[in-house]
Amino acid sequence: MLIRDIAAGRLTDGERLPPERTMSAQLKIAVGTLRRALEDLEEKGLLERVQGSGNYIRTRNLRDHFYSMLRIELLSGGGFPNARILSVDVMDKPADLPAFGTASRASRVRRLRFLDETPVAAEEIWLDASKGEVKAEDLEDSLYAYYQRALGFWIASAEDRVSFAPMPDWGPSELDCRAGETAGYIERFSWADGSAPVEFSRTWFDTSRAHYVQRMR
Repeated sequence: MLIRDIAAGRLTDGERLPPERTMSAQLKIAVGTLRRALEDLEEKGLLERVQGSGNYIRTRNLRDHFYSMLRIELLSGGGFPNARILSVDVMDKPADLPAFGTASRASRVRRLRFLDETPVAAEEIWLDASKGEVKAEDLEDSLYAYYQRALGFWIASAEDRVSFAPMPDWGPSELDCRAGETAGYIERFSWADGSAPVEFSRTWFDTSRAHYVQRMR
């Protein structure tokens, strides 16, 4: 949750967190549990713990964390992300996809995206076959973490194009926005270590539940 808030820009560099006992009461968790989480943040370089003063946010290492590229939030703000896999297929790239990668085939992942257990978006992610094949049985909530762990590469940068588009006919029934109805729409090209993008994704999000947010500090 804290990493998500840092990535979303709600917690900024140098900001001091509330006292630990206040935070543990707000989050309804034990102080010991909170301290273990803060120690983990400190190890990731996202928190500086100053004895006698408090805990301070540090954002310099945020670019290496997969939450830093997540831009969909609940209308009320934030939301812890997770996803449910709908299908994983390896196929020839269809003609309606824009150019990306160097291979003629790609892995296609379709999934339902949640924020705080609220269904908010249908996602379709295409990974160029030059970077490997996505295995459904090994997937986790973060595809970017999976790429690093299982396929040995990291998404270094991405470009989003935001507009509106009809919800696809495979859109999950848990969304209020039905097939053919207008949804928020994001096309993303993602790069690893070369000049050509290795991944293309498209996300249809339910605008009654979520919106796209880009903060600049």
